Amino acid sequence: MSYQYPMDETWSTEEIIDVVNFFSLIEKAYEKQVDREEILALYRRFKQIVPSKSEEKKLFTQFQEASGYSSYHVVKKARETNESNIRM
Repeated sequence: MSYQYPMDETWSTEEIIDVVNFFSLIEKAYEKQVDREEILALYRRFKQIVPSKSEEKKLFTQFQEASGYSSYHVVKKARETNESNIRM
């Protein structure tokens, strides 16, 4: 991994850790597989930190441009499936 996760300098250390954990799980969904409930729980926490839809879209775009991984598609798949594991 030779890129940085998108973040906001106004976030607390705990919030930064939670956002990094969310984006790490997005990577894992593409590289291996992740638990559906875990991705939804981390997304809910992400939305507490980033409640604005436009800010979410901006961060998702920055992450996708840096990594090639789509956070939107992982979250969408987690919401729409009943499978216990998500793999992209």
